[in-house]
Formats: sequence, C-alpha cells, structure tokens
Amino acid sequence: MRRGVRVALDVGDARIGVASSDPHGILATPVETVRAGAGALERIVGLVVELEAFEVIIGLPRSLSGGEGPAAVKVRATSVQLGELLRTANVEAEVRLVDERFTTVTAERMLRERGKKGSKRRAVVDQAAAVVILQHALDFERETGNPPGRPL
Repeated sequence: MRRGVRVALDVGDARIGVASSDPHGILATPVETVRAGAGALERIVGLVVELEAFEVIIGLPRSLSGGEGPAAVKVRATSVQLGELLRTANVEAEVRLVDERFTTVTAERMLRERGKKGSKRRAVVDQAAAVVILQHALDFERETGNPPGRPL
C-alpha cells in the first residue's frame, strides 16, 4: 500500500464533493463541498496543496452496462482541466479516474440511515459520495496492491 494522502472528488453539475484519506490510506473522511463553476478547480488545487495529497481520485459516472454518457464526458473534461491546473501550479499529484457506479445511491442510503433529512442531506451528499469513492479506492489498493482506476 502506497503511503500518503489521497483526495477524492464526486463531480456534479452544481457541487463537487471532496474527501481525503489519512496518510496511511486506511480511512476516507469528508472535507467539504465546493460549488461548481468559476473558481471551483482552483479551490480543489488549494485543497490538494493544503492536504499535501499525492493523488486525486475522481469518480467517473458509468451506466450499469459500463458505458459512458454525457455526465462521464463532463467529468473527463473536468479531470483534464484539473490535471492542467495542478501541473501549472507545480503540484505533483496524479489524477486517476475510478468507476463510481452506485456511490451517490450508497451515500444517500448512509445519510438516511443516520437520520439526515431533506436539505441537510443534500448539503453533504456530495461529500459522502466522495468518501464512498475514496474508501472503495483505498480498499481496492489494499486488497490488490495496485492503484485504483486509471491515470489521466
């Protein structure tokens, strides 16, 4: 298992959920929800620097059959933009895409089970989805010894 902090993103049209791992790559925790749009990727670069992350894991939405639709195209474009911003800022953090099927559904269920309702749940569901994405990635690496997903 590689050592170091990882940051994960659940990219949506309105919000981007952010989670991070501990330096040992054991546990994913929520960080914040960034409003999508102007300045969002710059904020994420700032978080990557602040958290001293060596890797950014981005959930790639796929259909049940594994295909990619318009949402995946947007996430890929956002991932490329983030990678360029990281390089421009001289931040050495690899960007990797991982399958995120069912993460929002899983996050919604977890929050419902914990008693979060309505607007309170919507405010944190993106962070919770980023936690699910990252925890799956950490578990995959621990079980296989391989980094999760695919690099840009």
